[in-house]
Amino acid sequence: MKTNKDKLVKQSVQGMIAHPKVKGDGYWVGNDGYGRISMSTGGITYNFQVGDRCMDIVGDHVEPGVSIKNPDAAQNNAVMCFSCIANEAVVVTGAAKGAKGYVTGKHGGVDHVIVHFDEEVLQQLSLNDWIEIKICGQGLKLFDYPQVQVMNIDPEFFEKLPIIEKKEAIEVNVVAKIPAYLMGAGLGATTLFSGDYDIMTQDKEAIKALGLDDLCIGDLVYIEDHSCKHGAHYKKGSGSIGVVVHSDSHTSGHGPGVVVIMSADDGSIIPVIDKNSNIKKYINC
Repeated sequence: MKTNKDKLVKQSVQGMIAHPKVKGDGYWVGNDGYGRISMSTGGITYNFQVGDRCMDIVGDHVEPGVSIKNPDAAQNNAVMCFSCIANEAVVVTGAAKGAKGYVTGKHGGVDHVIVHFDEEVLQQLSLNDWIEIKICGQGLKLFDYPQVQVMNIDPEFFEKLPIIEKKEAIEVNVVAKIPAYLMGAGLGATTLFSGDYDIMTQDKEAIKALGLDDLCIGDLVYIEDHSCKHGAHYKKGSGSIGVVVHSDSHTSGHGPGVVVIMSADDGSIIPVIDKNSNIKKYINC
């Protein structure tokens, strides 16, 4: 597939492992009317990683692996905007200095980039450690499919995806198709180059009927009738491919977050169901 990969810039950004935060007393009532104190975003998550189910987690918006954020707001905007799925990440301070991982997602609102490291590295990390990301990917173009907007994905990782080229479209493997009406929190954002938006999971029967109750972190999904080129919006016949990046939520309008990696307005992305289509399959993790 012809791309402009050789024209893309590779730079570095850094973030610090983000300490979990609690607002007030930490107690909130979910859409089910049940009050709870839930672990949520930030920190180092030791037992919830890429490939694990994102549903039925005893937590809310839990981010797998390591969550990072730069304390300078403008610098963190760069971390959020430029980091792409599968960019290499390197620990630059602390006991795990020199260890390598990779970006698995980014979470809008809280503005964290999510990074995978092997288990032995997680055990060496501390909440004050800094991590450098070799950013590359934004601006990637497909010369033979100019109608497909690519975003948030490392160009070398993009080439590992089993994409089948057709005359006027590309076939992309996904674990599931998400109806447009199930997409919630994150709608209204001016861009999806710097965050995610959520699959609403409050209707459990609908989620089960659509086969979404077994979604895993890292799964590739197809969002039907949503154009995400300039923020997400409904457009009949359009479609977007995304990666599931964080866990389910008890909050109305929320659920597993999806980072979009490609979008088209004209049906030039054809989803092909493959229940094993997870980024873990294409990256060693």
